[in-house]
Amino acid sequence: MICVSIGRSRHRHMKAEHKHLAEQGIQLVELRLDYVRSSINIPRLINDRPCPVIVTIRREKDGGRFAGSEEQRRLLLRTAIAEGVDYVDLEEDVAAEIPRFGGTKRIISYHNFRKTPEDIDVIHSRMRALDPDVIKICTMANHPHDNVRMLSMVWRNRDVPTVGLCMGDIGLPSRVLCGRYGAPFTYATFHPERTLAPGQISFDQLRDVYRYDEIDARTELFGVIADPVGHSLSPLIHNAAFANLGMNRLYLPFRVPREDLSSFLEDAEEFGLRGLSVTIPHKERILEYLNRKDDVVEGIGACNTVVLENGERMGHNTDCLAAMETLEEAAGVSGLPSKDRFKGKVAMILGAGGAGKAIAYGLRRRNAAVVLTDIEGAAAQEVADRLDCRVAEWESRHKISCDILVNCTPVGMHPNVDVTPFDKSRFKASTLVFDVVYNPERTLFLKEAAEKNCRVISGMDMFVRQASLQFKLFTGKDAPAELMRDTIRRRIRAARL
Repeated sequence: MICVSIGRSRHRHMKAEHKHLAEQGIQLVELRLDYVRSSINIPRLINDRPCPVIVTIRREKDGGRFAGSEEQRRLLLRTAIAEGVDYVDLEEDVAAEIPRFGGTKRIISYHNFRKTPEDIDVIHSRMRALDPDVIKICTMANHPHDNVRMLSMVWRNRDVPTVGLCMGDIGLPSRVLCGRYGAPFTYATFHPERTLAPGQISFDQLRDVYRYDEIDARTELFGVIADPVGHSLSPLIHNAAFANLGMNRLYLPFRVPREDLSSFLEDAEEFGLRGLSVTIPHKERILEYLNRKDDVVEGIGACNTVVLENGERMGHNTDCLAAMETLEEAAGVSGLPSKDRFKGKVAMILGAGGAGKAIAYGLRRRNAAVVLTDIEGAAAQEVADRLDCRVAEWESRHKISCDILVNCTPVGMHPNVDVTPFDKSRFKASTLVFDVVYNPERTLFLKEAAEKNCRVISGMDMFVRQASLQFKLFTGKDAPAELMRDTIRRRIRAARL
């Protein structure tokens, strides 16, 4: 079950939102009365309520907004109980002073906005003695392992209904998976721009993207690891594909800082992960943790897909094939032998990161002459030495005459859509110009190239292709590629409105 938190400053707005949520089928709401600016009228808010309610009045020291005295706050909590509210949230340090009355259930809560303490089981044991119907423990996740510790604690103590959540963007997996581990409900916000706690996600995301109420012990887990990861659209399209094909599978975003990669991979078995998409900053470093690699990963020195099976990690790279198929289709050379498809062509690649490596590798195997340039010259030289490419100084990139120009930098990606890595005046007509950035689908780089009569290719094609190849590696089934493409486009359009 999903409990949606409502924090509005006026009684009528809170009641209207409560009514709307109940009409959407929501079975439980939390009324955050500490957000109400006027004198709080509890009967007005809970009488004739359209669905069950948790009353919460959070102090400032616990991340809330209640500005009155502690005596006033406790009187309001007692009033809510006397009025017969369904649940009341009582912090651990005050629960013993507000006794049970009538049919109101007690949620005994603990919040830590700095860290996830090492002794969360001790904290839970202490809270058991406070006559709880539900125990709620919310802590800040500073490391991905905090999610594992929190969810394991929920599972070990499932004889007492326990909501255990990690806050912050690192803690998102715990919000989605807590029900699988025995939590009676999770918390969500009504609107993504009105979060009431760090890392809180919206009801629509939980219901429509992650299909929260369908997650069970048999759900197979997949995900993307990155830092940052919030911008990734991979969860959106993979989960849409799983739902379309009726698969009991779930794809999550995992924010994994560089220093936490090793411990996260050790925890992967605890999560039951079956496959991972890998992106910045882990595409190169993850190689040392793989048991096996395909030939492309060996050749490129970068991995964007890991399949976890029988205790082993098998690394793949779907960027290379996806990019080559995209370029070959646009150039009309798919019917030629692979080694001749770009023979005699000069390709300049802007950026020598994971995507740049993959595309340089693919083009070299198709006998193109490749020129690499990167703002970090040493990075470009390292890749060039490995793949037998030329290097150009970043400041000299406009002097290179090329048939194919590929942007593998993040320049121009949403929200920084008004910048480009290449001067408009330097584009040459008939050049094949490819941008791996897919949001926006039509970057400034591509717009300006088209104005100079270049043939342009959006990163959307490569993104959908590489995701489809990952899907096949994860599931053994062909991906619904057009559904994936339409899903991304709808999200991008919605973000612009």
